[in-house]
This record gives sequence, C-alpha cells and structure tokens, in this order.
Amino acid sequence: MGWFSKSKDGFFLSTTLPEGVERSQYLGIVHGEAIIGANIFRDLFSSVRDVVGGRAGGYERALSGARDAAMEDLMESAREMGANGVIGIDFDYEVLGETNGMMMVCVSGTAVRL
Repeated sequence: MGWFSKSKDGFFLSTTLPEGVERSQYLGIVHGEAIIGANIFRDLFSSVRDVVGGRAGGYERALSGARDAAMEDLMESAREMGANGVIGIDFDYEVLGETNGMMMVCVSGTAVRL
C-alpha cells in the first residue's frame, strides 16, 4: 500500500494508484525541482549540533520548504496537462556545488485524469 494525499480542490497525489480509484487516462510524466543553498548561520549551528548531538532544525526546515516547492511545481505541471492527480511519485535528493553548498530536491510522477 502506498502513500496517498488529497487536496482541498480534489487534486490527489499517490505513490501507487489507490484501491477503488479508477484511472481514466495517463497524461504523461511530470516533475518538479527545487534547489536550496546552505547559509553560513545554518552551517555554523549545524556544526555545533554535530559536536553536541541533536537535530539540525535549520536544515530540516530548509529541506522541508524545498520539498514543498518541488511538489507545488509537480502539481502545477500536472494541472497544465489537464490532470487531477499524479501517481507513482518518486523523490530524489542530490548535493550540488563545488563545496556541496546546495541541495536539489526532485520529484516526478505520472499525471493522470480520473
């Protein structure tokens, strides 16, 4: 069983096609991306956390924001195709830059119309 979410406007996102939901048309692959840069203050506090232990809240919030932005990008692309949902969602995270100072969040899936 996969993850499933439905928004207020009826748009749905799922890692699989949910039971009881019938797909009427595959519209194509859609994707969304977001890139975040680490800033010096988060880096400094993250280094302190590495020494004393604990979670790096600044990084967690930044990553969560990037993930949300990538999902919004994905849904906008799907809506432009006439979709009311995306199935087969997959996330990918990559570190970028000469000093690994940036993180990219990518999400992809298949746009469908139910």
